[in-house]
Amino acid sequence: MISRQKYGNRKTVVDGIKFDSKAEADRYRQLMMMQDSGEITNLELQKKFVLTPSRKLSNGKTERASHYISDFYYVTEDGEHITEDVKGSRKGAAYQMFALKRKLMLDKHDIEILETK
Repeated sequence: MISRQKYGNRKTVVDGIKFDSKAEADRYRQLMMMQDSGEITNLELQKKFVLTPSRKLSNGKTERASHYISDFYYVTEDGEHITEDVKGSRKGAAYQMFALKRKLMLDKHDIEILETK
């Protein structure tokens, strides 16, 4: 099943999982083959990381936590933990938000995000 969305991406369903783009679905297929062959383990989709915790403001209201949600997270044969995001375009507000979150991930968790196409 394929449907269109902004930036020309096509939502794609593989193994009953809906992906935001065909590129992300293709990468999932590659990672599944790598996991089946033992090259990687512990493949997770949409792993959530806290960037800033929720907190009470002086006016009594609560500011929500902010998060980064990776496309993929897995462990290599060498034991390296990989956080991966599939990006087709480096333009627009969505990429600017990703770039900020990428920097916060490095600052808060010492995690570099692997960008793939």
